Amino acid sequence: MQSQDVAQRHAPASSGATGPVVDVEQAEAALVEHYPRLVRLAYLVLPPGLGRGRRVLTAHALAQRALPRGRKQTSVIPAQSTGREGDPGYAFVRLRVLRTALGASGTRKGRPRLAHRPPLLPQVWGLRLFPRSGGADELALDQRLSALSGPARAAYVLRGLEKLPDADVRRILKSAGVQHPDSALAEANGVPAQDALLSSPEFDPCSLQARPTDLMRRRQHTKAVLAAAAALAVCGALVAMPGGGWGPDGAAAPVYAENPAAEAALDPGRLLRAAPTAWRSSDRTDFSVWPARGPLTGDKALLRRALAVWARPGETVRVSATPGTQTGGPAGPPQLLYAGVVDTARVVMLYDGLRVARYAEPTEGATGAALDFARVDGATGAEASALVLGRADGNVRYLTAPWVKRAAERDLMKPDAAATPLTLTDGVTTPLASPALQPGGCTSWNVLQVTDASGTRLATDLGELVPAHLTAGRPGAATEASGADGLRAWAPFACSLSTERSAGVRSVNAWGFANQTLPDAGGAGQWVCTRAETWRGDGTIALAQFRTPGGPVGAVVAKGTDVADCGPRGPHVLAGVLWKSGTGAWYLLAAGGPDTASIRAAGGVTASGRGALLAVRATQGARADLKGTLANGRQITGLR
Repeated sequence: MQSQDVAQRHAPASSGATGPVVDVEQAEAALVEHYPRLVRLAYLVLPPGLGRGRRVLTAHALAQRALPRGRKQTSVIPAQSTGREGDPGYAFVRLRVLRTALGASGTRKGRPRLAHRPPLLPQVWGLRLFPRSGGADELALDQRLSALSGPARAAYVLRGLEKLPDADVRRILKSAGVQHPDSALAEANGVPAQDALLSSPEFDPCSLQARPTDLMRRRQHTKAVLAAAAALAVCGALVAMPGGGWGPDGAAAPVYAENPAAEAALDPGRLLRAAPTAWRSSDRTDFSVWPARGPLTGDKALLRRALAVWARPGETVRVSATPGTQTGGPAGPPQLLYAGVVDTARVVMLYDGLRVARYAEPTEGATGAALDFARVDGATGAEASALVLGRADGNVRYLTAPWVKRAAERDLMKPDAAATPLTLTDGVTTPLASPALQPGGCTSWNVLQVTDASGTRLATDLGELVPAHLTAGRPGAATEASGADGLRAWAPFACSLSTERSAGVRSVNAWGFANQTLPDAGGAGQWVCTRAETWRGDGTIALAQFRTPGGPVGAVVAKGTDVADCGPRGPHVLAGVLWKSGTGAWYLLAAGGPDTASIRAAGGVTASGRGALLAVRATQGARADLKGTLANGRQITGLR
């Protein structure tokens, strides 16, 4: 709102064809407010040949140099829908970023190829910085964008990231110095629209990972340095040879050490494979009894590449891991779970007893690869019932456990609707909608439903290799969420699962701990606490949520991280919310679990009452500290 007010003060009465006047303060405000988006725009438009690390630093440099030098600058953007809520300051800075990024691509005559020289600022010594890695979908999109010209990449990004119509894209490209904007738009049409992927962490140069650049060189003597340089020279010559493709080690980095145990772990002939019927006689229901499935389990070249990349991921490998998961190579030969083609990638799933690793390489095109890790120590039963094989076009495919008899897709927000059956082919499901890929809003939340001899279970994709197991009920006595009561408990609160994406979540439980009759004949409100447990132990998240009478979804009113509340070790909770009745009066509502004997509020609202519910008059914006007493005399505080 501030940017819009400033724009109105500085805009001339008639901007004409050259657009409004933008002063340096307005441009600076737009740059600060939208800096991550501008850097992402520059990163996507810059030539891919720079490498991910150089593109990151150059994108930041271009965004930081986008401010005008004078006190006033006149935007050269024709009258149009400028995006970012019509802020001319943002449109002006965006044009400068786009112009310099295209100049770095060598697409504007008379401009130096700035990106081919290290940027003056920022600079990072001793570290390589690059965005967090995505999956096979992001890798495939990056490869498709790399095949486009600079103007075509700019057109694609302005369409997908900025949500601009073609007419505005054409005018912006022309203003940025592109001589043939129509050709750029036509070329961009060759890449399918995947707007959600453009906003993924894969293309976020503000959320970075760091790796050392010269650690080995600093620790080894001169002879080792010369040997490494010779090896790199040989590898460079091999890469430059015509008619190349996948080498024996694929996208793996050069071998820098010889160790018998490590080398044994890289031998595809030593991969562990469970017997196809081992799960039938074993008392274990974990990944160790999963047989090797998929049509490419006999492709030793593919398996060798997967093992080599796991041990030594090269520069072109996108590596990602759930929080608390190590990404080092296997200590010995891992177990093969799957090898086959999933959508547009060859996928290998491996298990080393503690982690599941997913290797993916494109079936066509460049030799880059993706390597994803997930921690699965102690997984059994429901937690070892499915793994994510791949995501594409808003959908996800799962590899299910051999004991799964049926699989189905269910919308968690429609508890009374029937589940849609999924076809299982060698344990692989047909695609189903992934809530982890929803571009925005939350009108549905599709989950995987699997049925085996033990019953029916639900799991949801939260952007990781292992879907999170869903349960419902009082902590310590929770049951599967697939039952009628569990489905009704989850329906209004399914959208809150979006807060748990990419957090290493193992399971999530929904506990309806109270129903409260509201003042002024307001009906009955519903209180639910959802608790997410992680694979690493810490990082648990408890969310207290409140649903007003007739409301389609609940609202998060309090949150606790690394607390015992709502869990088996602390099956209690206390939370409050300010609520406005139909008469316009404001109330402080508070609720605790069934074992809450009394509640008291202090601060902006002072009140107390016996029992697990409290409703007192309050003023709008009041803040209160809640404390409660359990039936056993223990004192608790409210979630915040």
